[in-house]
Amino acid sequence: MKQKPALIIMAAGMGSRYGGLKQMDPVGNHNQVILDYSIYDARRAGFETVVFVIKPEIEADFKALVGRRLEKELDVKYVYQRRDDLPAGYSAPQEREKPWGTAQAALAARDVVDGPFAIINADDYYGPEAFRLIYDYLSAHPDGSLYEYVMVGYLLKNTVTENGTVARGVCEETADHFLSRITERTKIEKGEPPRFTEDDGRTWTELPGETVVSMNMWGFNRSFLDEAWARFPAFLDKALAENPLKAEYFLPTVVSALTGEGRARVRVLRSEDKWYGITYREDKPAVVAAIAEKTASGLYPDRLWEAE
Repeated sequence: MKQKPALIIMAAGMGSRYGGLKQMDPVGNHNQVILDYSIYDARRAGFETVVFVIKPEIEADFKALVGRRLEKELDVKYVYQRRDDLPAGYSAPQEREKPWGTAQAALAARDVVDGPFAIINADDYYGPEAFRLIYDYLSAHPDGSLYEYVMVGYLLKNTVTENGTVARGVCEETADHFLSRITERTKIEKGEPPRFTEDDGRTWTELPGETVVSMNMWGFNRSFLDEAWARFPAFLDKALAENPLKAEYFLPTVVSALTGEGRARVRVLRSEDKWYGITYREDKPAVVAAIAEKTASGLYPDRLWEAE
């Protein structure tokens, strides 16, 4: 029997620029947080299993504020991203404070996910369209001669904030809409058009507002977890030698390696929805207003879950 796609939500980050555990900061009328709306949209699209990737230190608060009200609605699982969850023979430097990035976050779910899955950030609002697109694609595209993966891209102009710079993966596609390259730009600011800097603002390069960017909404088959785990030692060998306290193992790093080797292809789907997120504390009022407008228009009920 074909497995339905699961949804992995990366919720282990503490949001250093925001100044708190932004995943638990309410934006709805009944203490709903951003990921409540993502899960509501995901369930409407067909997802029935949700895997939260959290830190052990936030488990009690996370379950009390978010998890328990969802457990009657979906199959909810919890896994833990820890800096010491490494392949045999490796250990994290004692001075390192944080885990090892988004690919390691996905790997935290390797013992509970055995089929296709989507993976998202906890603190980004993606909109209903993205979940429908990714669920339908994963349901219809098992691995064949190539690993079959997918990402939902957003128009850059729909993903920037008034309150500072953002990091985005700038996507390049083939003529038939498969990913050919993704380039991380860590400092993009809003403008007409938006622009990015690589030298702390001394020089700027414009990017068209229609540029497709990644918001970390990926869809994979189980093969991705196996490949990411197999490639983890090579990443660690380099990271421990060159940047042991800060290096991160990113999802796009694994994707780029597999596509570069001709072993995988990644279909790029587009969402016209506007992204909302709380990168900075000043972003929250805009998110609250947007959720209120979407609720008033009937896109969401005032109470998302029976347990609220």
